Amino acid sequence: MTEIQLQVPEVHCDHCKTSLEGAVGALAGVENVQVTISDATMNVKFDDSSVELETIKQTIEEQGYAVFG
Repeated sequence: MTEIQLQVPEVHCDHCKTSLEGAVGALAGVENVQVTISDATMNVKFDDSSVELETIKQTIEEQGYAVFG
């Protein structure tokens, strides 16, 4: 398992948090997703043999958010 922290600076509310956790959490190979609104971060634990980091980032961007990290 790989664990990463991404910066998602446009996360401002519970709707943002729920939307992102749902979209990224639905990806095959993602074990855990936690968005923290106060510091605009997303922690993701995933199996990198099942899902690539670029796929995770693309999913975040498809939800309308910029992502760094």
